[in-house]
Amino acid sequence: MNAAQCRRLADGLTMGRAVIGLPLILALAANWNALAWWLLLLGGLSDAADGWLARRAGGGSVWGARLDPLTDKILILAPLLWLGAAGSLPLWAIWLLLARELLISGWRAGQGSGGPASWSGKAKTILQFAALLLLLWPQGWGPEAGVGMLHRLGFLLFWPSLLLALSSAWGYLRKA
Repeated sequence: MNAAQCRRLADGLTMGRAVIGLPLILALAANWNALAWWLLLLGGLSDAADGWLARRAGGGSVWGARLDPLTDKILILAPLLWLGAAGSLPLWAIWLLLARELLISGWRAGQGSGGPASWSGKAKTILQFAALLLLLWPQGWGPEAGVGMLHRLGFLLFWPSLLLALSSAWGYLRKA
């Protein structure tokens, strides 16, 4: 596969991830937890795949660099807000994360290249996806004690992801 094909495929995966956002929100609202979990996993895997393809092509498109962080925000903030409304995570922490995402999105909009993600920003996204997958683990997928332990682990992973989010925001803004 040549560089142009890799870029097109990466952009297609990013677009597909953007489309997953609405069904994810609907699945969460309908308490279709298994579907929501699978959609979030699919979104996380497509994020990793499009990043790999963009690196293989020697860099992604400017369009992809702008859309990719937005699709990540949709896939991460929708379940976070749902978990906050359910009382599983404190709303103040989610709003702090939302403020960070809006701030960095505004900064990225002013960058000609879309403001490529830093390593700490990438680590934050991976940790957030992992925390959310554990927090959203459906009740029927194992013994109650095991599922409860996975939910607690997801809650514990949320906090370092929040610290990484704030730390990476500081790194982006120092560059400005």
